Amino acid sequence: MAQMYFSTLDYVIFALLLVLSSGIGLFYAFTGGRQRTTQEFLLADRSMSCLPLALSLLATFQSAVAILGVPAEIYTYGTQYWFLGISYILGLLIPAHIFIPIFYRLRLTSTYQYLELRFNKTARILGTITFIFQMVIYTGVVLYAPALALNAVTGLDLWGSVLAIGLVCTVYTALGGLKAVIWTDVFQTVVMFAGQLAVIVVGTLRVGGMEQVWSIAQEGGRISGFDFNPDPFERHTFWTLSFGGIFVMLALYGVNQAQVQRYLSARSEREAIISCYVVFPCQQIVLALGCLVGLVMYAYYKEDNPLANGYVKTTDQMVLYFVMDILKDLPGLPGLFVACLFSGALSTISSAFNSLATVTMEDLIKPYFTAMTESRATLLSKGLAVAYGIICLAMAYIASQMGSVLQAALSIFGMVGGPLLGIFCLGIFFPCANSTGAITGLVSGLVMAFWIGIGSFVSRSSPPLIPVNATVLPDVGNMTTAAMTTLIAAAKTKARTTGLKRFYSLSYMWYSAHNSATVVIVGLIVSFITGPMKPKDVNPRTIFPVLSSLLFFLPERYRDKLCFRVPLDKR
Repeated sequence: MAQMYFSTLDYVIFALLLVLSSGIGLFYAFTGGRQRTTQEFLLADRSMSCLPLALSLLATFQSAVAILGVPAEIYTYGTQYWFLGISYILGLLIPAHIFIPIFYRLRLTSTYQYLELRFNKTARILGTITFIFQMVIYTGVVLYAPALALNAVTGLDLWGSVLAIGLVCTVYTALGGLKAVIWTDVFQTVVMFAGQLAVIVVGTLRVGGMEQVWSIAQEGGRISGFDFNPDPFERHTFWTLSFGGIFVMLALYGVNQAQVQRYLSARSEREAIISCYVVFPCQQIVLALGCLVGLVMYAYYKEDNPLANGYVKTTDQMVLYFVMDILKDLPGLPGLFVACLFSGALSTISSAFNSLATVTMEDLIKPYFTAMTESRATLLSKGLAVAYGIICLAMAYIASQMGSVLQAALSIFGMVGGPLLGIFCLGIFFPCANSTGAITGLVSGLVMAFWIGIGSFVSRSSPPLIPVNATVLPDVGNMTTAAMTTLIAAAKTKARTTGLKRFYSLSYMWYSAHNSATVVIVGLIVSFITGPMKPKDVNPRTIFPVLSSLLFFLPERYRDKLCFRVPLDKR
């Protein structure tokens, strides 16, 4: 494979990203309250305004994996993926007007505190452990994967970049707390925009203008129209992206601790809700930038595919190869894009460290050590952030030894998002659901998720083998299902499958909806069998009784029996 190299200026720009990110952490470590309380360290003293919150939500959403994956997806399959932007509408409106008000008014620190308030402590612990498992696996892989691609294309030292990112991230997260994480996210968002814009502008000029880019892409069949095929087994259609994507977004922006923690750090409920509205146009811009990079890359190479010609070995290396190819005569710009790439990694990983420290402290330690002083709890929270940083580096090493199993490890993150969404939906929308139903539903959802996910991976890995390179990691929500696409290595034209193999070919965009629905259905069945919750036993602050309105046609006695009418707390 052809290898390109960085100039001194590229290294300087990359180093500046690390230095400035660390500087922000140090600034918040020694100013303000100096991170002396868990409230300040974990929730930024609930003092954040909507703009930095929105940019932080966006940065967490935009991972390094996505920066590499979306353009390669567009290059390979065309612009059909762009329709994912439609799902952002309901994917943000529902969290803004249902999830955020409930979580904010309950004054939570950990999302999983809700599960204890609504169900019981067992549900809370199970939810927390599931989340920790999900994030620990993900953080190591999301750090290692882009570093591996960078090493393959540019020769940049693999473990040098992994250690640099991991350690810098650990330092500013442990010292500066959530406030440092949010403000570094803001800085890193700007870097991400700048890096992608630089590639689009230079690439477009090299091709001959945006009109020429569009014309070449159209001739090559890369401009997709509306595909209204309702088949859920088709990888990408209008319905899978615009409707299946809603559940992907809900799993991320509705109940994921990393995102919910940002809402809870807002100075008011109104600011938290506005941050959802502000992030919407930003997401559309990010999606558009990723798609445009893919179109420019296609127009530049046309049918002269770098992968087919052996210039790169995998599709996740294509974007970096393209960047180095068009920017090689412009010192500093390759470094800017790499800074953009690792800004995505930093924002994702720092959010993971902070959220992991929060749920471990609030759900697994504080309830059992009630006499712990505030200063000791804060110190322990910082220690947890450091510990998870070390675990992340260890997971990156394990990822390097996994080989093809790396794809399965990545997919675990996406598989767990749906069931966690399901248990929260069960609690919020169905007052009749009880704790037995919730726990059984979550376990059933996880079993279903791993069954489909691993079954899909194994069936696609068995002969006849379709190259994994057929798909890469598009941005379907940084921390919910971005990695899931490694399971969907289907070619555009595929043989008709039957039985279990047909079941395993379900589009990955429906995974979240399918798995969350499994939790809700099993949870409701078990709740009715074991005896539904009585209205007087349900905390009205933990529910959003929409079913009472939707099922208005049922006789009153049935609605009362099903506990669809819990008296609302006026708050």
